[in-house]
Amino acid sequence: MSNMKTTRRGFVVGLTALAAPTILRAQVAEPAIYAPAAAKHNISSFKIQNWQDHFETLGVATIVADTGSRALHYWNADGTDYRLYPTSVPMTEDLTKRGYTEVVRKREAPDWTPTASMRESNPDLPEYMPPGPGNPLGTHALYLSWPAYLIHGTHDTRKIGRRSSSGCIGLYNEKIAELFPLVPVGAQVRLI
Repeated sequence: MSNMKTTRRGFVVGLTALAAPTILRAQVAEPAIYAPAAAKHNISSFKIQNWQDHFETLGVATIVADTGSRALHYWNADGTDYRLYPTSVPMTEDLTKRGYTEVVRKREAPDWTPTASMRESNPDLPEYMPPGPGNPLGTHALYLSWPAYLIHGTHDTRKIGRRSSSGCIGLYNEKIAELFPLVPVGAQVRLI
């Protein structure tokens, strides 16, 4: 047996030589991995949703708001227009309402009145806020049949992709402006 001394440099070089074939194989991906049908998540980690998993028909329009992947899925009445938007979701499970609802009203340039519980948890909130840049409802709002629950825009772009709302689903202002004319009153909505 030889009297060889193992150094840190020798160990790293030896480990690299052993790992090199594995690293090279990892760089070659099979095409099937990237096929849409095989993907369970897209690169933004949104989960794929199918409207058929939630509703029997598309109705006048369909929205599925996925609080887990923080995404809103929209389909028009005949299924030819599908859109996916990143969202903000409620800060806590206590504020998260799940289930079936519908759009009962739409408003461009919404005003905002915080709920009593919002003002109780944050006494600095105003009693009322008119439309404008500081309004937390952003530029457009879709009101749901559940009182005080909305799908709306936000001026604070840091909130999108995070648990940051008091119960609502928030979108970038430019995205809610895109979605707003597409969604008729009566559109079915499911929050999951």
